[in-house]
Amino acid sequence: MTDALVIIPTYNEIENVELIIRAVFSQQKTFHVLVVDDNSPDQTAEKVKGLQHEFSEQLFLLERDKKNGLGMAYIAGFKWALEKTYDYIFEMDADFSHNPNDLIKLYNACANDGADVSVGSRYVKGITVVNWPIARIILSYGASRYVRLITRMKVKDSTAGFVCYKRIVLETINLSKIEFVGYAFQIEMKFKAYKKGFKIVEIPVIFKDRIRGKSKMSGSIISEAIFGVISLKFKSLFAKQ
Repeated sequence: MTDALVIIPTYNEIENVELIIRAVFSQQKTFHVLVVDDNSPDQTAEKVKGLQHEFSEQLFLLERDKKNGLGMAYIAGFKWALEKTYDYIFEMDADFSHNPNDLIKLYNACANDGADVSVGSRYVKGITVVNWPIARIILSYGASRYVRLITRMKVKDSTAGFVCYKRIVLETINLSKIEFVGYAFQIEMKFKAYKKGFKIVEIPVIFKDRIRGKSKMSGSIISEAIFGVISLKFKSLFAKQ
């Protein structure tokens, strides 16, 4: 048994899923993995089921009927995790943009150094992004600056999706009232934790663009983030988080 679960959402990640699972399980610390698959047409879930014979007590699969947003996939994973005994619950992409070797850094920040939320940050020490086109870097970095301006959170990479939450954070946030499903989901989770008074710490990581499979980024996801931040801030002025 372990105290740490890594949630990996997937949609058409057949090229990456086995590699990322094996990379997580190769760490010196023991992590469990929950793959949340959104009915991938490329048989990602079937690949995971095959691996479960090898990792029967470490690897779990949650299958959803359809693709309805990254946020909803993570919410389903969080609720699954809270039904178990995990104390540290991670978000991580399947495409190796998040380095599995950095999991221990995020874990130690929460387990040993007093953080409630640790964020694998691209912007806490300059800009540590590899193989992104300059337009995407400007968009992502600008979005994080924009979020800081509107929300007043002192988090430099609010859109980061490489995160460790202490169990108490997810138990305290009302997961059923999380509104956003795309890019803004990451912002909303951090903002809710911030408003609840939890300590958020950023850990510098190097973010690498995927080399296998296709990006899920879209214009609607970006639009949700831009307008969602204003909505989050406005509602926080009049309601308890």
